[in-house]
Amino acid sequence: MDLTQRTTMFAGDDQSWLGSEHGTQATESIALDTSLFTPATHYPDGFFRSGIPLGKITAGGKYGPYNDGATDGRQTLVGFLFAAVGAPSVNTIDPAAALFTHGKVRESRLPVPVDAAGKADVAGSIRFV
Repeated sequence: MDLTQRTTMFAGDDQSWLGSEHGTQATESIALDTSLFTPATHYPDGFFRSGIPLGKITAGGKYGPYNDGATDGRQTLVGFLFAAVGAPSVNTIDPAAALFTHGKVRESRLPVPVDAAGKADVAGSIRFV
């Protein structure tokens, strides 16, 4: 076990996609399946971007990028990555993250767009403004 203290610095997290403070105190702890994310789209700077739409993978219960065409559970939008998370150097490590599931989302500020099917999935818990 490596208990060495480390400091990681990165540019400020862009949470301008949040439409209000509502729901930010009730995020859920999750694990991301790194192998399902695309580096150039989801973590071009070495960090999974805050606001990425997420779906829950049926087998194993981890989370990956929402994709309406997927067949592994990610075809259902369940929420958004609340805060930026450092991407591991290999895609076999699955980092912990926070899932935003309730509140307002500024659609135009999301790092990845959400289609009509995804919006319907979270209707009643996420309001797009």
